[in-house]
Amino acid sequence: MIKQIFTLLFCASLFVSCKNDPKKEVSNIEESASKTYEQNDGLITLKGDFIYDENQNAAVIQTANSIIYGVVVDDNMKDLNDKVKALKKEDTDMVPVTVRVRRFESNEENTWKYRVEIKETIKVEAPNPEQNDIIKIEN
Repeated sequence: MIKQIFTLLFCASLFVSCKNDPKKEVSNIEESASKTYEQNDGLITLKGDFIYDENQNAAVIQTANSIIYGVVVDDNMKDLNDKVKALKKEDTDMVPVTVRVRRFESNEENTWKYRVEIKETIKVEAPNPEQNDIIKIEN
């Protein structure tokens, strides 16, 4: 009788101890994402719509409160553009992104007041097909 109770408790403890393993992976992913947002490294997390015009060699990110940032064209920006291309239907489509950037004031004339240098891409989302604020540029 004692042997059966011991075996039952042993099996129950084995079952309970193995149950928590998948939760650790999810919490590690969430912890990693929250560290990216909350790092104290001088960078800011920026969420907005991204577009890159290869003909002009110029890129911008427009945030929800209509602030437009010029984007430094470098390898990180080009990597982001490669991810964005898959979600575009037309070259003029703006794609929602979340990125970690270094923001600075522009010294150049005829540019955006603020420029950003992309340091990390956090998320790239598909554009909202119901959004009707499309601007078409024709030559």
